[in-house]
Order: sequence, then structure tokens, then C-alpha cells
Amino acid sequence: MAAVDLVLIGRNEGARLVAGLASAQGQARRIVYVDSGSTDASVSEALRAGAEVVNLDMSVPFTAARARNAGFAALEANGPAPEFVQFVDGDCTIVPGYLDQARAHLETNDELGMVTGWRSEIHRDASVYNQLCDWEWRRPAGIIDACGGDMMVRAEAFRQVGGFDPTVIAAEDDEFCTRLRKAGWQLERIPVEMTRHDAAMFGFGQWWQRAVRTGHGFAQVGALHPDYFQRERRRAWAWAAGLPALAMFLMFWLGPWAILPFVAVYVFSWMRTARGLNRSGLPKSEARSHALLLTLSKFPNLIGMLRFYWRRFRNAQMRIIEYK
Repeated sequence: MAAVDLVLIGRNEGARLVAGLASAQGQARRIVYVDSGSTDASVSEALRAGAEVVNLDMSVPFTAARARNAGFAALEANGPAPEFVQFVDGDCTIVPGYLDQARAHLETNDELGMVTGWRSEIHRDASVYNQLCDWEWRRPAGIIDACGGDMMVRAEAFRQVGGFDPTVIAAEDDEFCTRLRKAGWQLERIPVEMTRHDAAMFGFGQWWQRAVRTGHGFAQVGALHPDYFQRERRRAWAWAAGLPALAMFLMFWLGPWAILPFVAVYVFSWMRTARGLNRSGLPKSEARSHALLLTLSKFPNLIGMLRFYWRRFRNAQMRIIEYK
């Protein structure tokens, strides 16, 4: 039976990191914690938990992709060569038994390069933003195109594609998964509880910044893989740029009443999204609030996309967009 090694990344996660390290005890052969310039006790807590610690070089702009690559490199450099590596974020805990189930599933199919499971929010109902995250994590099991950062990867596949792209600041997991698929590997979500996540998102500003970061990912990953995130980019352009521009033009020529049909279009979109969410299992009240955020999200998404294009035009460094 092959062993599973674990790479956990974080910065100033505090009690969440302690919980994450504790959840990995006895489940993983080796635990590597990659710290990205924490000013709290993260490093000492990781050492106390028996993890190997890698301090990321902060003279280079931080990205989660860089941190994950550094963790994998540490596994390769010291001790037995890894065969299966579970990547997990520092604000997550691992559900008991998941690592064994994911490893066993990978061993059944040599064409599988990566498996993931279900992530859920620890404090789901603490805010509507946490609820939205919890809904985003819950996707159908089966063969998939991509997943979030919590994933178990076959080390052979990781080496073949060269790991994560360290320059991608958001949606780096989507970009990595896209290269895995293009290299011929299958990706699968198994119907198993994987991790518990603590979004700790309680304010509209946090949600807005997260949506800006998402938009940056749409554009940056799209620049690398034009066939990916096409629908998301088109929606942002249409709903946050095209329709508002047309409304302003018609208002200039026809007067303020010309905006009413456009308001109706946005309201209809919100209602349609709410009905769809309700049919998918969300209570009506949650479906309405989630639909409102999803309708509004096109605007910060577009801001994030434009930020990427401006950075690329200026040949500027791609720095992370933090929301907490």
C-alpha cells in the first residue's frame, strides 16, 4: 500500500492551522507546512506538531502555486520519494478516513492523475458569504475538468506537467488541472467528505475582493488556456460592461426612462438564478440572497479581469489579491 504525503500551505492562520495540522496526524506519512511570511506562531505550531517547515522566499511575490511547488520539492528532496500527495490549504481540516479513500481510488486506475472530494464550510451559517462558499464547494461526483486547491495528486503526474504555474495568482488550481487533462490524465471527484474549510468571510468588502480575485483568475488562466473560462469571461463583459454601456448610451439620447428595461433584465436574471438555486436544493431565502451576489459578482469579476490586462500591458508583477 502506497503512503500519502501532505503539503499544507498557509500564512497567519492561527487556530485554523493548529486544527489542520492536528487533523492530518496519523493520516499522512509526512507533513510539510509551507509558510508564506507569517507573523504569528504558525511556524512554531507546525514544528510542535511534527511537520517539516519550509519558509517561502518572500523576496518574490507570493502565490499559492509557489507554496505548493515548494512543498512538493521538499518531499522530493528529503526522505522517500512521494507517490501520492494531498495538497490542502491552511484554513482547512481533513476529514478522518479521506486520505485512505482517495489513495485507494487512485490506485484503482493508473490513468487518474488527481482525485478530490467534497469540501464544506465549518461555520456555514455564520454569514451569507460563508453559505455561498459552501454551495460553491458542493459539486457532483465523477470525472471533472478542474477543482479547488484541496486535491490528491499522483506524484508522477505532478512531475510530468511541472507542478503549478507559480505566476498564476488566482485559479492556479484550475490552470494546473487544465494542464493535467491536456497531458492525458483523468481527474475525478469522489463522493466522499474531504475537508472542512473556514472562509471566515463576514463582510461585503471581503466578498467583493474575493470576486475581484476570481475575475483576475478568469483572465489570467484564459490567457494561458483560451478555451477555459470562456463563458465566465463573456458573462462579465456582457453583464458588467456591455449592458451598462448600452444603457448609458440610450439614456443620453432617450432620457432616464430608457434605463428601466435594463433594470428589468437584471431583475429577471436574479429571479431566474434564484429559481435555479432553489431547484438545486437551497431554501428560498438562501437562493434569493445567493442569486443577488451571483448577479452582482460580474462587476468585481470584470474589475479583476481588467486588472490582469492592465498588469500584463505594463509587464507588471502579478501580485495576489487578498480578501481576509
